Amino acid sequence: QVQLVESGGGLVQAGGSLRLSCAASGRILSINDMGWFRQAPGKERELVAVITSGGTTNYADSVKGRFTISRDNAENTVYLQMDSLKPEDTAVYYCNADLISYDSSYISTRDSYWGQGTQVTVSS
Repeated sequence: QVQLVESGGGLVQAGGSLRLSCAASGRILSINDMGWFRQAPGKERELVAVITSGGTTNYADSVKGRFTISRDNAENTVYLQMDSLKPEDTAVYYCNADLISYDSSYISTRDSYWGQGTQVTVSS
């Protein structure tokens, strides 16, 4: 069983900062890409940022220069530092991990896992 547990969301004023964390745990052999997505009310879920196991990053145009994604491979954790927040950043943020896990028979499987989501609200 693999779990992704997020933390760090909350309410902040425009121009402020928040840092999201997402820790993966369970029977994990390796983690490939880790990323953050968000979904605002009435909108589809969208990619915010992604980071490969080697540290290559990619960002949505709307957050470039304001958000920074990073990861700690030893801790199976991905972070999202969000600066200069805007009201339009308000959404539920989800972490995602493309990883290889194993079961009780040590059979490995590659799959994509999601966190439970954390609310980020930016007031104007």
